[in-house]
Amino acid sequence: MKKIEAIIRPQRLTDTIKGLKSIGITGFTVSQVVGRGKQRDAEGVYRGRNYKVTLHPKVKLEIVLSDHMVDQTIKTLITSAQTGEDGDGKIYVYPILEAYNIRTGLPDESIDDLTNAAR
Repeated sequence: MKKIEAIIRPQRLTDTIKGLKSIGITGFTVSQVVGRGKQRDAEGVYRGRNYKVTLHPKVKLEIVLSDHMVDQTIKTLITSAQTGEDGDGKIYVYPILEAYNIRTGLPDESIDDLTNAAR
């Protein structure tokens, strides 16, 4: 099993979810985050005062899946989230050693079962 974390632009979330569903990935977690990378600071005016945005709003997707789905999922994330500009985001892949079902307290091997169905 692997865990993929993808940090993307919020406006690309809908297309990214559609892309994931199209390859059979239906289980994931989405969090609103802020961060800093190569993307330039933005300036704005709020109630007559100038301000600078140094942390940019992003969305983090977390997906746990079988090893055989990793390459296809990464390609789908890149295709659906990419704009070609600084600030598009990052993808990280981690090994998952174990997973447990909280309801039953047993090792959760259904992650492999779910992504095998997508094969």
